[in-house]
Amino acid sequence: MPIKPGTLTAKGRETRQRIVAAAAQLMFECGVADTTVEDVRAQAQVSNSQVYHYFADKAALVRAVIEYQTDAVIEPQEQIFARLDTMECLREWRDFAVARQRELNCRGGCPIASLAGQLAEHDEVARLQLSHSFLRWSAGLRAGLVAMHAKGGLRPGADPEALALFLLASLQGGLLMTQLDRDTKPLETALDMALAYIGSQTLA
Repeated sequence: MPIKPGTLTAKGRETRQRIVAAAAQLMFECGVADTTVEDVRAQAQVSNSQVYHYFADKAALVRAVIEYQTDAVIEPQEQIFARLDTMECLREWRDFAVARQRELNCRGGCPIASLAGQLAEHDEVARLQLSHSFLRWSAGLRAGLVAMHAKGGLRPGADPEALALFLLASLQGGLLMTQLDRDTKPLETALDMALAYIGSQTLA
């Protein structure tokens, strides 16, 4: 029976993390279906017994990869989320997203969305987990907009939850087109239009 993460030693945590990171990289580059446990074993430089020591099967490894990619995408944004209560800070978040795509040469798109596209119609557990990942992302945006609303920065009738969803949907559409075009212009345009609408909801 695979060992639970909370009972691992420091060395065990490091090994498990290495396996998950290797799986995440392979699934991002090659796709979930084309990544085998043997591929992961070779990439992580561990034995089959070590892989199955931590994961019952490939499905369990996929769950861990979703968690890993969610943290990798959202955690770097959390400092921005913590102060996302002005238009200036919203533009800072926009610039962060665009700069990240330039660093990646507009390749790969969103790792969470990539997993969703591959798994949502075939794996109900994964679909729900990925939905929660996007809810976590949306919640970070919503918290800043709620704070802006509470400070009187948004019109009384503005809906922070809807605006957060609008921002995230604009981001995802922009990321997909940026990936296809190998150009950040679609992402910049999508986010600029979304921010322009939010700006129209402010009291400034």
